[in-house]
Amino acid sequence: MDKAEHAIEIRQMKPEDIDGIALVEAHSFTIPWSRQMFVDELSNPLALYYVATCGDKVIAYAGLWIIADEGHITNIAVEPFWRRQNIAARMMQKILETAEEYELSGLTLEVRAGNQPAISLYQKFGFETEGRRKGYYSDDQEDALIMWFRRNTSSEK
Repeated sequence: MDKAEHAIEIRQMKPEDIDGIALVEAHSFTIPWSRQMFVDELSNPLALYYVATCGDKVIAYAGLWIIADEGHITNIAVEPFWRRQNIAARMMQKILETAEEYELSGLTLEVRAGNQPAISLYQKFGFETEGRRKGYYSDDQEDALIMWFRRNTSSEK
């Protein structure tokens, strides 16, 4: 399959996307969320999830919790076959558009301290490391970096 020939759509998650999201999750993380966790997120009033699809196949997803005037990015994952195609960047752009739409003051996330590709992506979008959670990941006790993106809302009145 030539990836360049296929149109990729980014849209809000639907119930029928759960199986595809669970597969992307299982292929992306050493401690994957369960399928049921994504089912639960569909009924979470604080959660917004987006999927990237190629035809009817889910190839990536991103999750955001909106809590008061801040957003917490829960997950961003791209199916390994589809990585390095700018899909994660497109998902981040969608999250930033959502932050603007909801007038969020900032976005935060945790990322493995050793996940340099993800850290570089977040930095490209203006995220900065503001803290560290020691031993955050239970599989190998790796630290998590706490990163923040602060929207400049001072002129938006």
